[in-house]
Order: sequence, then C-alpha cells, then structure tokens
Amino acid sequence: MRILVVEDEQKLNGIIHRGLSEEGYVVDSAYDGKEGLYLAKNIPFDLIILDVMLPKKTGITVSRELREERIHTPILMLTAKDTVEDRVAGLDAGADDYLIKPFAFNELLARIRSLLRRRGPVESLIFQAGALRMDVKTREVTVNGVSLELTNKEFIILEYFMKNPKQVITRMMLEERAWSYESDTVSNVVDVYIRRLRKKIQQAGGDDPIQTIRGAGYRLKIL
Repeated sequence: MRILVVEDEQKLNGIIHRGLSEEGYVVDSAYDGKEGLYLAKNIPFDLIILDVMLPKKTGITVSRELREERIHTPILMLTAKDTVEDRVAGLDAGADDYLIKPFAFNELLARIRSLLRRRGPVESLIFQAGALRMDVKTREVTVNGVSLELTNKEFIILEYFMKNPKQVITRMMLEERAWSYESDTVSNVVDVYIRRLRKKIQQAGGDDPIQTIRGAGYRLKIL
C-alpha cells in the first residue's frame, strides 16, 4: 500500500512518514499543497493524508481539484480546527474522513485501515500462484507450506506480481510501487530484489515463478 502525506509541519510529517513506513506502507511526503496535488495526480496512491492549512494550496483546494479530476483516492484530512463548519467544508470538498490534531498515532492507523477497507469491493487478501501462496493480511508467504522470510520491499514487489499474474510489469512500475519518489534508487535495484526473491523461493523448494521478458520487464508465471 502506498500513502501520500501532505503536511507542511516537517516534524509531524517526519513522524507520520517514519511510523507508517515501520508499519509496512510505502510513503511519499509533500510539504505544500501544490506539490501534494502534483504527486496525487501523477502517482497511483492508495490513500492521501492531507493537512487543511497548507502553503501554496490549501488542503480544501487540493481535495476539491482532485475530485474534479475524477481522482477518487481516499483522503484523510488533518486539521487543528475542531468546528462543525471546518469538518463540513472538508467533507464537501471530497475528503472521506477527518482527524483532529493532536492525535494518537494508533488512531491514525485505525482511520487508515478503515478507509482502505471502504474502497469499492473488498479485494482478496490471499493469492496463489502454483506452490507460492501469499496472505496479505498476515504478511505470510509460503512455498509448499514452507514460510519465506521477506523484507518489506521484497514483500511489496512480490505482492504486486501476485496481484497482476501474467501481466508484464516494467522495472519502473516496480520502482514506483516499492520506493517513494524521493528515493535515489540505483538503476539495477529492481533486478537485485528480483534475484533475491527468486533465490528465496527456490531455496524453499519452489520453481522460479518470475519470468524475464527481454526489453520489457518481468511477468509472474502461473506454474
């Protein structure tokens, strides 16, 4: 899951960024409304955390413009103002939920989980590709019942493959999914992680399910 945090208070932005990263989310940060709007329109996020009072463009404006562009990514608004009028303004602009500052991080996580559950039909949380099985909810991956110990990045990459079997997936698609736009990824980082995944799957007794498509990227085979 990839989350955009648009918050101009750098300390709070950093706290949210680190906390969500530790929970296994891929997190991008923006510090003003203009930057936040640009990222939200050009990167497929699963959720946006959006402060109301932002420089350059307010959170209300950002939310309204996203909805006008038919971008329906769930939006959780943050605000220091606790009045009915403020909440109504945010909801009318397209926000899905509101959280008043200061807040407990556990409450933020609960609001995020709630919003992610609301998105359209509930997608399957268990994926199978031959002997390879992934439970997204428990983050357990097995090959013929043998558990794989995966890093967060390895899990995110494999999850993307499992959700898109037989589809050609480019290196750029994997970079955009597993790394934030601020990261300085080296050119072969995706290849390195693919090799690690293949090695772990094969060491657990499975066949290599990831097919290299020369000049295009990779594809998950259904063995």
